[in-house]
Amino acid sequence: MNRELLMLVDAISREKSVERDVVFGAVEAALASATKKLHGSDAGGEVDIRVSIDRDSGEYETFRRWHVVPNEAGLQNAEAEILLFEAQEQIADIEVDDHIEEPIESVPIGRIGAQAAKQVILQKIRDAEREQLLNDFMSRGEKIFVGTVKRLDKGDLICESGRVEGRLKRGEMIAKENLRTGDRVRAVILGVDPTQRGPQIMLSRSSPEFMKELFAQEVPEIEQGLLEIKSCARDSGSRAKIAVLSHDKRVDPIGTCVGVRGSRVNGVTNELAGERVDIVLWSEDPAQFVIGALAPANVQSIVVDEERHAMDVVVDEENLAIAIGRGGQNVRLASELTGWRINIMSAEESAAKQEVETESVRKLFVEKLDVDAEVADILIAEGFTSLEEVAYVPMQEMLEIEAFDEDTVNELRTRAKDALLTLEIAKEEKVEEVSQDLRDLDGITPELLAKLAAGDINTRDDLADLAVDELVEIAGMEEDAARALIIKAREHWFKE
Repeated sequence: MNRELLMLVDAISREKSVERDVVFGAVEAALASATKKLHGSDAGGEVDIRVSIDRDSGEYETFRRWHVVPNEAGLQNAEAEILLFEAQEQIADIEVDDHIEEPIESVPIGRIGAQAAKQVILQKIRDAEREQLLNDFMSRGEKIFVGTVKRLDKGDLICESGRVEGRLKRGEMIAKENLRTGDRVRAVILGVDPTQRGPQIMLSRSSPEFMKELFAQEVPEIEQGLLEIKSCARDSGSRAKIAVLSHDKRVDPIGTCVGVRGSRVNGVTNELAGERVDIVLWSEDPAQFVIGALAPANVQSIVVDEERHAMDVVVDEENLAIAIGRGGQNVRLASELTGWRINIMSAEESAAKQEVETESVRKLFVEKLDVDAEVADILIAEGFTSLEEVAYVPMQEMLEIEAFDEDTVNELRTRAKDALLTLEIAKEEKVEEVSQDLRDLDGITPELLAKLAAGDINTRDDLADLAVDELVEIAGMEEDAARALIIKAREHWFKE
């Protein structure tokens, strides 16, 4: 019988082109499964069985195993677990997560239900074949999956390339795209999801990465390293923007990506169901990058707010609708491409906002520096916008202001420092009023706590009651981070 077992293993190994160890493993699993049924327990737990087959002789041994768990954890399955102190009575140096084994009588192969054993073995082999095919495919390093639609599975498309299958989820398809069984399909490989039942290669046609890979195939200069796509933003099936950079001064990045008579960009557009692509020149200067990203709109002026990572972009009335785009599409894609929050406004809106900000700074200087509006306006005209700047800019810069002498400058700097100290003390007192439940909330930093306190947000419930846009305004956070923090603050409501 042992010789027949070895012959069977060799035959299956050759027929299925899998390693002998894989087949042996499948037979061991079948024997273990059958043994478990013979050692069933009324306690409700399942015994743990290990079968070991000698690869040379075909003889095999069977062991019952117990998993060592911490003493304080207790037993979840008394049939297959043992407490540490009990295990140490048998093996002194045993540790948690080790196993204790006891030899038991082996089940003869002839007594195994033939059908059950066959199913286990074949399933193991199918899994091994699939894993081997998957590993071979992924080892080739291909980024684009090229195949045909094989079938529909709960809204997802199962695509086949040779003997390998990939899953294209509904959310990763191009909007309004209607792919059918037998259609040729190309998609970017996002990765492998081993927890997924069925095809484990995850595909996408709507991600920015797919567009990058398509351009890499159409534009040889990208593969050669002469050009680089720095970022990409897509509204799949409608419009996209890519930012490109040339590493060779002789190569025009935009013209190279467009190609002769648009041949290269058209190749990408045709694959993406007519999706229009704006090609933008990447720049290290954020303001210049944003101006390019908003094309085809012409920008009049731009104000950068480093602290809030945002820009106010002023355009004339003729370009306002173009800059914003249909449904805000153009400015949204430009924002995703550059990573900056972009606020589009007309010259009138900009002037009104600037006047409000100027009045706010004027009021701050008049109140905190105890000066008249004329002195405050001189500071504003020289570019001062905060008490910190008045207190700590180099002395020489302030002395260059014609309207101020040295005594005036020294007095202004002293008053600014005193005002900042007073404000800091008031801020600390305000923070002390914040409740402990808000302090203990995950994601609350000292800086954020100070901003919340300044906005009269003193308890976890105060935070939970906020709308996302309110928290963004108070704390200067990104919308996603603000939304996540508010949801965290509301968790105790649902638990209660």
